[in-house]
Amino acid sequence: MVAALSTMQSLGAPMPEFELPDMCNNEQLISPRQFVGQPVLVMVICNHCPYVVHIAEPLAALANEYLERGIAVIAISANDIQAYPQDGPQPMREFAAQHGFKFPYCLDQSQEVAKAFGAACTPDFFLYDAQHRLCYRGQFDASRPGNQVTPDGADLRAALEAVASGAAVPETQVASLGCSIKWRQGNEPEYF
Repeated sequence: MVAALSTMQSLGAPMPEFELPDMCNNEQLISPRQFVGQPVLVMVICNHCPYVVHIAEPLAALANEYLERGIAVIAISANDIQAYPQDGPQPMREFAAQHGFKFPYCLDQSQEVAKAFGAACTPDFFLYDAQHRLCYRGQFDASRPGNQVTPDGADLRAALEAVASGAAVPETQVASLGCSIKWRQGNEPEYF
């Protein structure tokens, strides 16, 4: 396991366009165009990363809560499924069911969408306002596997609450830390 930090993309950046299959809903294609005028939380996660597993239940609960409050939520797995079959379609469906995902869990098999977002690790979070401008990219909270801090999603919750209530999200944000994305050999992004 190689740990990596978020690349901390520029606040205000537009959300990349993409279209990915939702592994939990008959591979229905998901695109930000479906959420015009709606804030969107994009989470780059995977099934086997200990950082994701550590927060999986509170993350699903938080995402489901804000989904019900009108914020679109899209989870994306971009790991190389040839080298890491535990992150493939069927394990994704099982992981989503186990943790009660009510939001799409999409497979980025080409890894091009993860690159477009500047994703570097799992988990990596990107929150966009209703105009689809980046307003948060940072950690879920200060908990990490083994650090004895209970995961509660405090950092991401504060950002989601600000967006949901129409308030400004603080610009001081802490980078997410997690496992590096498992890029296919020769497909690593230039920002590494």
